Amino acid sequence: METQNNKHEEGKLAEMIEDQTAKIPSDVYLWAALGSMGVSLALKCMGHKHNALFIGQWAAPFLLLGIYNKIVKTQGHD
Repeated sequence: METQNNKHEEGKLAEMIEDQTAKIPSDVYLWAALGSMGVSLALKCMGHKHNALFIGQWAAPFLLLGIYNKIVKTQGHD
């Protein structure tokens, strides 16, 4: 959505989500990523190759959510 001064504004839903996620400490996302890697390693060692790959792929999205969370906290939403 554009305003008269050509700035972009977030929608109401994005604003509500950002308000709630900004309350989550940033290291939760780091621990979630590390946890998914640990669980993946454990599953791999137990011979559950496909499940290990599935869980191991969660690390990157957790880290990206952490970056997004940090940006919202430092820059705020529109």
